[in-house]
Amino acid sequence: MEAIISYLTSHIVEWLFGAAATLALFGYHRISRSIKEQKEKNDAIAEGMQALLRENIIQSYNHYKEKGYCPIYAKESIRRMYQPYHKLDGNDVATKLKDELLAMQTEKEVPSYDTN
Repeated sequence: MEAIISYLTSHIVEWLFGAAATLALFGYHRISRSIKEQKEKNDAIAEGMQALLRENIIQSYNHYKEKGYCPIYAKESIRRMYQPYHKLDGNDVATKLKDELLAMQTEKEVPSYDTN
């Protein structure tokens, strides 16, 4: 019995370090998995937001192109939509549409009548 107690007391530090290392490894794997899952969720949210912003820019383009002009408040809204869209790596057709919208006149063209 004394030999067992002597063995346990002489090796307790090694066992504690082994247990601590096992717990640390287990914790690392849990945290690593959690970070990976969170990154996947964040990527999905970013892709969804980019798609929604692109859709809004396209809808704005269709609406104001049909009207023939784009008011100042709409241009500001489009600029604000495009900034996060661009930061989310959006650089496709929405960039061209944004540029066209911002180049449009801001008021409806009033026909001029020649009185002569």
